[in-house]
Amino acid sequence: MGKVKQTGALNKLRIYFMLTKPRVIELLLVTTLPSMILAEGGLPSLGLMLSVLLGGALAAGGANTVNCYIERDRDQIMKRTHGRPLPMGEVSPNAALIFGLTLEVIAFIWLSLTANVLSASLALSAMLFYIFVYTIWLKPRSPQNIVIGGAAGAVPALVGWAAVTGSLAIAPWLLFLIIFLWTPPHFWALAVRYRDDYAKAGIPMLPVVKGLKVAGQQIFIYSVLVALASISLQLTGTVGWIYTASAFILGSLFVGLAFRLMRGMTPESAIKFFMFSNTYLAILFAMVAVDVLVRNALG
Repeated sequence: MGKVKQTGALNKLRIYFMLTKPRVIELLLVTTLPSMILAEGGLPSLGLMLSVLLGGALAAGGANTVNCYIERDRDQIMKRTHGRPLPMGEVSPNAALIFGLTLEVIAFIWLSLTANVLSASLALSAMLFYIFVYTIWLKPRSPQNIVIGGAAGAVPALVGWAAVTGSLAIAPWLLFLIIFLWTPPHFWALAVRYRDDYAKAGIPMLPVVKGLKVAGQQIFIYSVLVALASISLQLTGTVGWIYTASAFILGSLFVGLAFRLMRGMTPESAIKFFMFSNTYLAILFAMVAVDVLVRNALG
């Protein structure tokens, strides 16, 4: 770890912003808003949507910052992550930790006041699970780390529903399940691309511990489960044919690409699958919102 560099105000703002892993936050918010629309059966109030998205971004940013604090030494070893603010010495570990925890406190208070305590508590639980169960316990110890730890990234779907209704139901739990099952193939594909990185850092990701063949098989199996879970949302009666048709088409593409990856596990094909998996989840959840809004418009 190098000495903390002296920076100007704008650069410091950029540094703290990067600690929150903004690209990860974007994906989490993409799953929150459609869940709110599904819960409302239409568009919730603009104020509630903006409040929940802000609170969710603060909560996710805080969790990601604390993750960066805990993993700063491993991040320094890996080529993919050594350019992050802490390994680069752009911010002190203590400052990063305080920043992350402060974001969590603000997020909990904000969501409690603007939405409800249930949504705030769910967001807080995601942070605690992500830090203590995934980052500290599972990630350095088990190749199943992302299978279990991925639950943290699925919680925003519950947060969105709870913010609107003040309760939970089968539909948001199915949205949770979709994200939960999607996370392993998504992340394992990235781990294939950076397999040497993870091995060097001593992180037992599946492609490192079990090899590429097993990783490819697991990616395919979980992709099939994701597709089935996505279609099962139709059984709740909360979505119609627009979503169901979209889920079938997207799921077929997702499974097809997973099968192709399993047949040829190269870093290049893995990163292509990883990129598509981001697009897949974003479009799938967007179609939840589109389905609800179009059915409302048509009466």
